[in-house]
This record gives sequence, structure tokens and C-alpha cells, in this order.
Amino acid sequence: MQRPLWSSLDGAWDFAFDPQAAHGHPADVAFEQQIEVPYPPESRASGLHQHVHGRAVWYRRTVGCPREWTPGRTLLHFGAVDYHATVWVNGQKAGEHRGGHTPFAVDVTRFADAPFEVVVRAEDDPLALDQPRGKQDWLPQPHSIWYPRTTGIWQTVWVERLPHTAVERLELQPDLDTWGVHVRASVQGYRPGLKVRVRLSVPGETLADDVYSLSASELHRVVPLLDGGIDSHRSHLLWSPEHPQLIDALVEVLDGGGEVLDRVVGYTALRSVTLEQGRFLLNGSPYPLRLVLDQGYWPESLMTATSDQFRADVELTKRLGFNGVRKHQKLEDPQYLYWADRLGLLVWAEMPSAYRLSDRSIQSVTAEWMEAVMRDRGHPCVVAWVPFNESWGAPDLTRRGRSRSLVRALYELTRSLDPTRPVIGNDGWENDTTDILTIHDYTPAAEVLRERYGTREQTRETLLHARPGGRNLLLDPALADRGLPVMLTEFGGIAYMPDHQGGWGYSHAQDSESFTAHYEALLNAVHDSRGLAGFCYTQLTDTFQEKNGLLDEHRRFKGDPLRMLRATAGQRDPRTVGAAEVPDPFGYSPEWQAKQLMHSFGS
Repeated sequence: MQRPLWSSLDGAWDFAFDPQAAHGHPADVAFEQQIEVPYPPESRASGLHQHVHGRAVWYRRTVGCPREWTPGRTLLHFGAVDYHATVWVNGQKAGEHRGGHTPFAVDVTRFADAPFEVVVRAEDDPLALDQPRGKQDWLPQPHSIWYPRTTGIWQTVWVERLPHTAVERLELQPDLDTWGVHVRASVQGYRPGLKVRVRLSVPGETLADDVYSLSASELHRVVPLLDGGIDSHRSHLLWSPEHPQLIDALVEVLDGGGEVLDRVVGYTALRSVTLEQGRFLLNGSPYPLRLVLDQGYWPESLMTATSDQFRADVELTKRLGFNGVRKHQKLEDPQYLYWADRLGLLVWAEMPSAYRLSDRSIQSVTAEWMEAVMRDRGHPCVVAWVPFNESWGAPDLTRRGRSRSLVRALYELTRSLDPTRPVIGNDGWENDTTDILTIHDYTPAAEVLRERYGTREQTRETLLHARPGGRNLLLDPALADRGLPVMLTEFGGIAYMPDHQGGWGYSHAQDSESFTAHYEALLNAVHDSRGLAGFCYTQLTDTFQEKNGLLDEHRRFKGDPLRMLRATAGQRDPRTVGAAEVPDPFGYSPEWQAKQLMHSFGS
């Protein structure tokens, strides 16, 4: 959905705290500070670095649209505002949105002929435990597994000019069964005689270029690519982490005479995700998942990052031998998903949890999750949906029918919005309605992992009788015999703190060598396990008081990156593996990687 006429509003905004949420209109607010948007006020990058344990904050900025912009509609976009945003333009209420992780837009066309004032009020009650919050703490200081809060605007803000007749929504979904792409487009300002042109291409090759008549404001067509299906000459078009081939998309709205009224560009990819006989399949072939848990925090900016930082994290993840991430308790910024699409990294998308079950939590989680699925289902990198984690927000699943009904309802709702990807109803334990059986097991002993998951029968016995997280793994024992894939979606968590700072992990290493050796032992055990379809190691980076990352919070390696890469990829003994055999996703030699990536605290 890229267009040429847009302008970023990131930068300096006037700012005010409203701890008791006492003010209801911009005229009541004294703006006495400035903040650097889109960084939250709790972060250093915002210029404030002030702890927020109040209920509301305010933002103000004057916006001017460039004079060269042609007449049309003007939209004010917000990537994400936590939690309840209300927007005023020139003192008039212009819109509002609930949901701290999903985007919204406000039509400001009637104000855009001259500079106009935008005021945003963000209400985010720290004690509202039935509000989706993910890892954000409700106490004044971070504790246990919860982190500093993110209040208010925390993703990019921009203003965009659209023609009066324009593409309002565009979704592109691959369909390998028909060797085509589902194109769904809605057109604002529809009138009879409109047509839509769809051009799909890769560098040097046009795959489709067709014009379709619009009989209403919606277009839904399967656009065929070339003629026929996959063969040896066309398989290069398939997307995977090893070959992240994207397909460029151009969509134009034409009037009856063929004049272009609106033009947007985007991309898609050809790939499929299926499950079969206990395995995960990518593009019809078994594909063992090597994921790492990724919290998505940065020390200077909390949940907010630049595009370069997102790209760097994707590259670091691949250089460690992983082919995917489980984004944990965070609906990640679309900029991250863009780099995962472009560079080739699978993503499990997970809903940030509420921590109290109530009518409000059910409504809030459901509404925001629907927005998230609809926002991200066009990304080829996203291969699984996780609406719940460890029964958070759905307590006492073994006894409470209401909690179980909620998990089942979100599972079915997700499948109805996107039947093309697996859904994990409740990740970690108390599996009920799910497409993949998932286990969180933080035993520090590699031999215990082999005993629990070495064979399919051992894995079945673990599912039925073990309680590695102190919880039943299955709510229905019959799930163990339905042929579903089984994954170890949290394990490891080795803490190594070379600077001896405070923090915790699930086990501890005394130095870089013991850290690396322990990681190798755990990963070797998991690769030995024939009862698993994949794994997700905890975790990519240290995150505040959690010191169990493979990297520290500044993205420096704690151990030997080449040995960690080999262990992640299942290369057993580095003494018997030639350098050329080491998986090398970026074409860099091991020697280059050793020189460039060895930040393992002086080793």
C-alpha cells in the first residue's frame, strides 16, 4: 500500500503527563514538555526517560501538508498507540481507537488546506490487568518476567494524501494449488465503470498483468501466474528462508477511459504452510522449525526500534542458524515483518496477553487480535498464530469452562480469518484446541530432554504424564494420538552475566566457554529428538532483568557465534565439520563471521 504522497510526523511533539486522567479536552492541558515520537516516555530515546505509573498522557503537534500535494483525501496514520487513543484536530474530536498494538487512521481532509493542530490523548491504566499488555509490568518497577511499561505513541505517525477514488485496502495471498495469487482490494469512492489493473512481477519477468471490471467496491480474484503449475523452471519463484523470493505488485484504479485514478505498490510471495503426519511442511516439503524466542525490546527505546535495528535483528537471528522467531507477547511493528519477508525468516505471531479474565478482557483481546490477524495475514513470513500463551488471560483451563471456551473461540475465530496457517490455541501447556502441540520445558539437563523427547513414544508419554511446567500438557489425553506435530516452544534459558549485573535465568553459566558448551549440549539433545517437529530456544537477547539471551541487550554475543550456529543447525562436532558445510545464509565465510561477529565479551 505504498503511495508517493506521504510525510512522516515522527520527531518533536509537545507533551504532558496526566496521572489521574483528569483532563478530557486539549484546552484543559498545559503542554510543558517535549517528546521525541515515536519513542515512549519511559525510554531514553524519547528525551524524557520518565517512569509513568499514571493513567494518561497527551501529545500535540502542528501539521502542514506539502503544497504540491494534489486534491484528495488526507489521512492521519498511527502505527500503534497504547492503549486508548483519542485524537482532536483544531480542537474538534476526530477519532479514537482502543488497542495498544494495532494501527488506525483518522480522516483529516477538511482540515488539510492549511496547517492544523493535532492533539492525541493516550489513556493506559497500569492497573488494568484485564487490558492486553503483554510483558508490560503493572507494578511501579519491573519484576519477575515483566518489563518497563510502554505508554502512548510507540510506532510511527504519518500523514498521507489519497485520491478521492482510491484503494482503501489491499491483501495479497498466495495459492499454490492454483499457482496464483488471491487479490482482495476495496475501493473508496466507487462509481460505475471503474476497473482495476493488477501487475505481478519479479525482476526481469512479468508474471501477470490483467485488468478487471469492478461491479461493486470490492475486487476478489485469483490472479493466475504464467500458465500451468510448478515445474523445474518455476520453482525458483517459491519463497522460503533460504530463498526469500518476493513478487512485486502494482495495483491501479482506472476510470472508464483508462486514466489512472490511484496507484499503489506492494509485494507478496508464493509459499504454503501445511501440517502432515506430525510434521511442519513449507511449500509441501517437511521443514524442521528452528525458532528462537524474541521479546522485541531495546535498552534505549523499549518496544520501539528503527528499521535498521529491525533488519539487524533479523540478520543476527539468521546468522545464529535459526530459520524463524516466536515473537513473544508482542505484535511486532510491520517494519520487522517487512525485513523478515525480504531477508527470509519465519515468524510466529503472538497476542499480548491480558492477565485477568473478564467481559472487558474478552472483548478487548478479541477485537485487537482480529485487527492483528487482518493486518499481518498478507506477510509471507508469518506462518503461525498464537492467541494465548501459558493460559495467561484464560486461567484455570483444567477447571473453568469459561476459559476453555475463550481459547476455543479465539482458535476458531483465527481459523475463520486465516485458514492458511496453523493456530496454536494456548502455547506451552494445557493444550486443547490447537494445530500444533506445544511444550515449555526448562530442564537444564540435556539427558532429560533426550529421555522425554528422544522418540515419538517417549514424547507421547511426556505429553500424557509429565508436567515440565508444573501444568498438565494436555486437557484431553486423546490429543496425544491425533498425529499433531509436537514442538518444544520454550526451553534453555541459560543465563550468563559477564558483568555480574543483577538478573536471572532458568540455569546459569560461569563463563563464555561453559555457556557455549551448555547451549551445544541442549541443542544436540533436541536435534536428537525424533518426537519433535521443531523447537524454540529461550531467548535471542537479554531483556532487562532476564539475562538468558544468546546475545546481551546490546546485541553482543555471549559465546562463540560459530559454535552456536553449528549447534542451532544440528552440526554435531565442529572438529569433523568443514567450514564449507556450515550453513551460511548470507554468503559470508566463517572467517568473515568470526572477525565481524565475535563480540563475546573479550574472548
